[in-house]
Amino acid sequence: MDALIRQPQDPASQDPHSAPAHPDIDHCMPPEALLAMPTQSLRRFDASERRKLLAPHLWRTPWLSRLFVFGGGLALTLYGATEMYGVINIGAITTLKWALLVLFVCNFSWIAIAFTSGILGFFWLLLHGGARPAQPQTLKHRTAVVMPIYNEAPSRVFSAMQAIHEDVAATGLGQHFDWFFLSDTTNPDVWIAEERAYVAMRVRLGPDARIFYRRRPKNTARKAGNIADFVERWGGAYAHMVVLDADSLMTGEAILGLTGAMEADPDAGIIQSLPLIINRNTMFARVQQFAARIYGPVIAAGLSVWSGRDGNYWGHNAIIRVRAFADHCGLPDLRGRPPFGGHILSHDFVEAALIRRAGYAVYMLPTLGGSYEESPPSLIDLAARDRRWCQGNLQHSRVITAKGLKLATRQHFATGIMSYMASPFWMAQLIVGIVLVFQSAYIRPEYFTNEFRLFPAWPRFDAERALALFGLTMAVLLAPKLMGLLIALFDKATRQASGGGWRLIGSALVETVMSALFAPVMMVIQTGSVVQIVFGRDTGWNPQRRDDGSIPFSSIVRRHRSHVALGFVTLIAGLLISPSLVAWMSPTIAGLILAIFLSWGSGMLSLGLALKSLGLLLTPEETTPPPVATRANGLAAELASENIDDADGILAIHADPEFRAIHEAFLPPVKPHVRGVVDPDRAVAEAKLNDADSAEEVARWLRPKERNVVLQDRALIALLARLPRTAPVRVE
Repeated sequence: MDALIRQPQDPASQDPHSAPAHPDIDHCMPPEALLAMPTQSLRRFDASERRKLLAPHLWRTPWLSRLFVFGGGLALTLYGATEMYGVINIGAITTLKWALLVLFVCNFSWIAIAFTSGILGFFWLLLHGGARPAQPQTLKHRTAVVMPIYNEAPSRVFSAMQAIHEDVAATGLGQHFDWFFLSDTTNPDVWIAEERAYVAMRVRLGPDARIFYRRRPKNTARKAGNIADFVERWGGAYAHMVVLDADSLMTGEAILGLTGAMEADPDAGIIQSLPLIINRNTMFARVQQFAARIYGPVIAAGLSVWSGRDGNYWGHNAIIRVRAFADHCGLPDLRGRPPFGGHILSHDFVEAALIRRAGYAVYMLPTLGGSYEESPPSLIDLAARDRRWCQGNLQHSRVITAKGLKLATRQHFATGIMSYMASPFWMAQLIVGIVLVFQSAYIRPEYFTNEFRLFPAWPRFDAERALALFGLTMAVLLAPKLMGLLIALFDKATRQASGGGWRLIGSALVETVMSALFAPVMMVIQTGSVVQIVFGRDTGWNPQRRDDGSIPFSSIVRRHRSHVALGFVTLIAGLLISPSLVAWMSPTIAGLILAIFLSWGSGMLSLGLALKSLGLLLTPEETTPPPVATRANGLAAELASENIDDADGILAIHADPEFRAIHEAFLPPVKPHVRGVVDPDRAVAEAKLNDADSAEEVARWLRPKERNVVLQDRALIALLARLPRTAPVRVE
């Protein structure tokens, strides 16, 4: 830590109301370079103010691709709707039959567009899949690499950033990048662990490393506010910023590829990479990892081709033009209270929409490579994250009509909304179908109606046509998976690194079966989330659980017992109505009845590793891990062995005078005391410090809010520093 300290001295001897003079505060953050970030209006926009293109020759709107995707999707939907009408057009068409038709069209249109987009991506990858963006030989501007963190395990995030930093430095162009940890952490022990990990990282990389750390005392507007704070205070010094997530990894070539593409395209506002999932070992996470690696490129390529320069932003592993972002991406608060009002949760879509509205391009480089992320380790962890995403995407129903947005942008919003509305639509379609079958089996025909009919009105269906339509629906639904599998089989390197052709096919079958079983559980969970949001229930912003590991079985039972009950009710009702109905709904019924055991198994390392030992669900990045991931994992293991993550923050501050001085230097200037105003948490914390005989007593007594107060108050830290570690033995 000596590299960060100029003149070591005992901080307890200083004036507690002034910042220590000896630590070099500039080592924590560079001098501010202010940049205004005005709040944008969703109701007003003057198209005449849209910027003029600097490189019009780069703009090509992919009309043919869009015609194929949406025209083809519409044609397929119309065909499906016609067939469905034929299924129900036997006898009278009742209100429930019309409802079934409408719900079917909603669901089928969703998968039809995914199908046509997948076809587009499949053929594009066949022609261009091996192409990689050119690597720049030199760079003109300075780029910030920013990683927002929120109550994450410091050993993981600081190791990942160091690995990325080293990989960029190895390219010879590392001098063009500055690196920032932007902490919104609220847990006081994690906050101190972050500072310790940062100091250790600075020592490892040396005093010349331009790596910085900033923590906001209040995480206003969450991640979007975290990024906005950086842009407003330091953004003026940078032409671009690469935004990472806490679980992101990127190779030096990937970051240089994004930066080179941004410098070569003066009209680019955001350029998105395609992150692949790595480092996952639980059964559920390995299913997701395999699906993302094998099927994801087809889906992403199709999206990239038809979107063109009207693309979307996923919030991380992307590069952003800083001034354009500051000028046009200041997010407004939505009127009203959460869940539909307040801060915009899914901010990335909206930022892409606003910067595109201003005349900048947003697009993806689907074949860039070297971009990675992690995934939730279990079904319950995915559901917790999904609840927040659901609320954020449904909020977009209030943004989709904003003035000046491009049509493709509105489609991105619609896609995001439908990704969650599909679950209640699917569930409603199943319920309506069951009711109709029940009617046909148990409700007697009405012989004497108000209108003249020769025969009674029986609720009947064209069974043969229904079976054919079911087959078509499944083909459309599974086709993108098949296309992704074919691309992987055609590529020799991918095929061999995934265990060979037969294991790759076997892995795809395992993934398809597991996804089919998980799907009805997620359908019910997402339907519940949508209903809660519609009825006004807000969600929080809890940190994601990223480590591999299982959840206690009792918690799993509580979470899924209602799903199991629903599965048994559906099974019994189906058997009473028609055995053929049970056969048709068997995947849904099985997924619900087995929900507890599926969820329990989803987070188990042993199941995931067993599949791995059989050569199933292997990905190339798992068979031959990228060096940047190997380096990050090794550093994380080293840091974890030092117990930085789990240490008590109060005791860590007390035990190390050098670190205590650095911590105090990180704190903002003390605000003048306002007479007559007493902070209750501070008053209680001070009383406990004065009453304690040791630092260990303080650590036991302080509640989380009081810990936060102590750790950001130099006077209280001085009181803590004067205490012995353990209490002296009292002699009665």
